Amino acid sequence: MTDIINSIIEGIQDRKGKKITLIDLSKIGTAPASRFVVCQGNSPTQTAAIADSVRDKVLEQTHRKPYNYDGYGAASWIVLDYGDTLVHIFTPETRQRYNLEDLWYDANISEIPDLD
Repeated sequence: MTDIINSIIEGIQDRKGKKITLIDLSKIGTAPASRFVVCQGNSPTQTAAIADSVRDKVLEQTHRKPYNYDGYGAASWIVLDYGDTLVHIFTPETRQRYNLEDLWYDANISEIPDLD
């Protein structure tokens, strides 16, 4: 895994994010990024905390800031844009509704085990 992916995962796990999924979109020409990192928090408060933790960890370890981010208002789906990597942080209900893993079923998808 790349440095940014490791930093993202560490940031998610630091705030008890769950069900981390890596979606490798690099072989799909129409994809908006090379890869997605998808995870969930139990509440809007936790999703915002996870997003903040990812931003802090990536900046600290790779010296990269997101190009953009969105979703802090309702915090049911926060997206962090690192150019080639998009981080999607959902509440469980919103993740189920949009189901990115099924949307990108033709990509290489791998799961990161929860820490607890």
